[in-house]
Amino acid sequence: MTNQQSIQKTGATKIISLIVSLLILGAIYWKIDLHQLIEVFKNCQSGWMVVSLGMVVPLTMLTSWRLQQLMPRGQTLGFGEANRLILAASVLNMLLPSKMGDIAKAYFMKQRGHLDGSLSLSLVVFEKACDLLSLLLWCAFGLILYPAKDWLFWIMTSSVAFGLVTGILLLSSSKISQRFFNIAVKIAPNKIASKLESLQVSWLEMQNYFWSNKEQLAKITMVSIFIWFLHLLQIWLFILALKAWTPFLANLALSPLAILAGLLPLTFAGIGTRDAALIAFYQPYFDAPTAAALALLCTSRYLLPALGGLPFLGQYLVKDSQEYQVSQGQETVT
Repeated sequence: MTNQQSIQKTGATKIISLIVSLLILGAIYWKIDLHQLIEVFKNCQSGWMVVSLGMVVPLTMLTSWRLQQLMPRGQTLGFGEANRLILAASVLNMLLPSKMGDIAKAYFMKQRGHLDGSLSLSLVVFEKACDLLSLLLWCAFGLILYPAKDWLFWIMTSSVAFGLVTGILLLSSSKISQRFFNIAVKIAPNKIASKLESLQVSWLEMQNYFWSNKEQLAKITMVSIFIWFLHLLQIWLFILALKAWTPFLANLALSPLAILAGLLPLTFAGIGTRDAALIAFYQPYFDAPTAAALALLCTSRYLLPALGGLPFLGQYLVKDSQEYQVSQGQETVT
């Protein structure tokens, strides 16, 4: 497949995901009284709203600090540069499915000379694995303590617990991870199999690197768990800002499920699936207009860093374009 065909296919996929998001949102807002939704925001608690939205800043800074700590000895990454990388990746996360924009950080780090390509990808893979496992950990904790479980919640609890245990085993055991990838490569289509083979190499390198320094591994793990506690706390503060109420432990169960729904590569930046999940899961605690308002605030968690990252993404892309032109000129001269 040529680059032009790949770009056309990616563009078509994004158009389809955008259409799916619009259809879901249309179905949601067809049933919701928009006047009630507006009233929810008019009557919100402004103090809690400022605090909850403002948490985007320390969360970004803490994530950037964690990225600094992930760098190997002898390699440095400035705090400002780490923030720019995080914000630039946030822009791409709004456009690409399942947080794949974070993979671009590996490319930008390689282009800036911070790490070689293989290690930078391994670092980002480990970072995202820590994020997903931390989210699953809080979700499992909340679901176990969630009081009103029906058959659906037992299925979700079992699925989350299975995903958490599987992820920990894949992260900690090279034998299990190698068997997993070998089986996945055999049963996957050719196009996906080649990507899995590349991920398998990066995964093994990541395991060898991070398990060689258990002190750093423990620090990154604890910081990741704390970061995701703050993310879920932010969503709970959104609820308070809307003058609604959900027990905090229940929020630990419900908000991760909505976030996971948004990670499904079905819609544009998770918009639509995440909204529908929030309305469905929080139904026992407040009405649909309030849940729709909560969904809009949850979308702002991704939108605000993306807006802040637009100038930095432009800088990275311009520099990459300039380097490509220079390399092409050198090849022509040669």
